[in-house]
Amino acid sequence: MGMSGLKLLKYVLFFFNLLFWFCGCCILGFGIYFLIHNNFSLFPSLTLGNAFVIVGSIIMVVAFLGCMGSIKENKCLLMSFFFLLLIILLAEVTMAILLFVYDQKLNNYVSTSLTESIQQYHSNNSTKAAWDSIQSFLQCCGVNGTSDWGSHPPASCPSNPQVQGCYAQAKLWFHSNFLHIGIITICVCVIQVLGMSFALTLNCQIDKTSQALGL
Repeated sequence: MGMSGLKLLKYVLFFFNLLFWFCGCCILGFGIYFLIHNNFSLFPSLTLGNAFVIVGSIIMVVAFLGCMGSIKENKCLLMSFFFLLLIILLAEVTMAILLFVYDQKLNNYVSTSLTESIQQYHSNNSTKAAWDSIQSFLQCCGVNGTSDWGSHPPASCPSNPQVQGCYAQAKLWFHSNFLHIGIITICVCVIQVLGMSFALTLNCQIDKTSQALGL
């Protein structure tokens, strides 16, 4: 690869990471907004705001390393970018395996957490907003059915007495959109692998260029 190829690779890696950095800023901004307004939470240990802040921060840090490492041709930053992407990819694979192995335990945990959150519907505005949004979107009621709400289900529950619970409806939605979710997951993994490959290639090319120039 000549100098022109090195510059092309450098700027491709820079602009892609710059794009992801802006995406990370947007996600972080939404996360801060949700934390301030505290308006969407079903699980006590994980709110939408917390998840957005964590994901946005990770994307911004990784993308920053990729941007600066590529444009400055800094081997230390490039390898930090490479290893962070590798760790994230391994964590995603590990999580997928654990979700598959402990599928039943996860189902029980989610079902129990959702049932507990129903008790906070009238006392917690974020839980109320979350349940109303989910029930309206999925056209469901409660965790397993209308009976979860007792004799006074919220207005967001459909009027149909045979309506399904949100847990079963959410699983049905996931299975019906499994192809789209799979394609998005594969695309994310491919982008990560490409980023790692570009960073490693650029790092090796910087070494070769330095040797050729006698540095």
